Amino acid sequence: MCRTCLKALVLLSWMPTAMFAADPPKQPRVLLIGDSISIGYTPHTTKLLESKAKVTHHAGNAQDTRNGLKLLQTWLKDGPYEVIHFNWGLWDLVDGGKAVPLDEYEKNLRELVKQLKDTKAKLIWASTTPVPEINGRKRRDADVVAYNAVAKKIMEENKIPIDDLYEFAQPQLDKIQQKNDVHFSKAGSEELAKQVARSIEKVLDGK
Repeated sequence: MCRTCLKALVLLSWMPTAMFAADPPKQPRVLLIGDSISIGYTPHTTKLLESKAKVTHHAGNAQDTRNGLKLLQTWLKDGPYEVIHFNWGLWDLVDGGKAVPLDEYEKNLRELVKQLKDTKAKLIWASTTPVPEINGRKRRDADVVAYNAVAKKIMEENKIPIDDLYEFAQPQLDKIQQKNDVHFSKAGSEELAKQVARSIEKVLDGK
């Protein structure tokens, strides 16, 4: 054996075994699907779960269920994912539901759920958050309630847990939602993220 090789073997024999420890196990991957509300809480959710999971959001805004049907498979191509937390609704119900009527929303959402179940990921549905009566896109909170009711029926039929962001946000809108806007303040997005992170942790922990 050459002298250089012998020296290398001697050096390796004195190195601490920790240097040769296996790489830490990969974290479960979590995908968030949704519109600008989810984009707002994604970075905070990512930070809250950084020790337990790798959280990502698909590129862009999920918009309505029609757009979801067009792009879902593109968003899923970087899978597999352990958990998918998803929502559609705020864009569907624009102009009193004229954007995507309630019956079409139900049909579209059923197909989206079918495709998501095919991934074998653990699914979590996030209810659509409340909207103020005065807002620039002609949304009504009564429509949010109606669309959420349809979504809830679909999720219950498919035994998909519901992260009820509507009920979570409703009592504290004055503190967390921007005035006359469907969007939330930075502090509001942080509060939503806490709820989202809790719902994901429950699924990851099998509760």
